[in-house]
Amino acid sequence: MKAQMQKGFTLIELMIVVAIIGILAAIALPQYQTYVAKSQVARVMSETGALKTAAESCLLEGRTTVVTGDPATTTECNLGWTGSNLLGSGVAIQDPGLVVTLSATGDSTIEATFKQGAASILHDKKLRWTRTPAGAWGCSTDVDSKYRASGCQTELGATPPEQDDSGTPDA
Repeated sequence: MKAQMQKGFTLIELMIVVAIIGILAAIALPQYQTYVAKSQVARVMSETGALKTAAESCLLEGRTTVVTGDPATTTECNLGWTGSNLLGSGVAIQDPGLVVTLSATGDSTIEATFKQGAASILHDKKLRWTRTPAGAWGCSTDVDSKYRASGCQTELGATPPEQDDSGTPDA
């Protein structure tokens, strides 16, 4: 009589495979969450950083009142903001997720607050672009340092280094 060949895997072999998958998942999941949070900070930095050009244009024309529609007066400015799901539900500037302040004296700010669409570790954290009277922009944030983008390492409340248009600190 011929001996039967074993087909398939034994229970022990399957349990070992499941354990290995579990260990890999336990290592990969926190790394993925960190990656997502870092990419969201970089994205908001990029989206709000794009408003600096529009803000400069408005300041050069003496327009310091930020509006979302067509400017009705010579002091109103539409920055062209299209919204971000990371900053809340509203697409308008001056919503809780994005507040822009333009000043004729040059001290202007673009402040974004992370809301429901962002990673939970980022909720209610802020990223702020600050313009000096000399026209230089700097970025600061209260996001945990391990999630910060390379061009925005300054703690919120501290004076950010002046940056060029690429978001890189000047040397």
